[in-house]
Amino acid sequence: QVAALERQIFDFLGYQWAPILANFLHIMAVILGIFGTIQYRSRYLMMYAVWLVLWVGWNAFIICFYLEVGRLSQDRDFIMTFNTSLHRSWWMENGPGCLVTPVLNSNLAPEDHHVITVSGCLLDYQYIEVVSSATQIFLALFGFVYACYVSKVFLEEEDSCKCFG
Repeated sequence: QVAALERQIFDFLGYQWAPILANFLHIMAVILGIFGTIQYRSRYLMMYAVWLVLWVGWNAFIICFYLEVGRLSQDRDFIMTFNTSLHRSWWMENGPGCLVTPVLNSNLAPEDHHVITVSGCLLDYQYIEVVSSATQIFLALFGFVYACYVSKVFLEEEDSCKCFG
């Protein structure tokens, strides 16, 4: 939950609308998974496990997007903002050690945007995003195993209780 909230904050700061929507759905699924665990509801846990499969797929896409695998290009594709703006990852300008320099009198940017150069970063923003997504995948795999195991335990308990009823 904490990792998803952290990611949501940085996606909001970068106006990354597709990840904001995905993170919101993930936070809701985590809440339902926790509720299912507390209330002994295996259906909620199964729904959570199915969501985690989709979540792993989404994060794999994010990794491919930032590493520009195949035909994906950050310079051409504005998938993360639903093609509504030129915004990029918040980490592009605010990464560790990054020095941002505005480019004055640039004809490359639309009237309401500015062109910048970023240099001196200790870790490029693409790799920060990749590490964040890889962490999400790791947590999702752990959560998937947990949800399947606990759901199985709950279903076995339901079956054993029906014999006495």
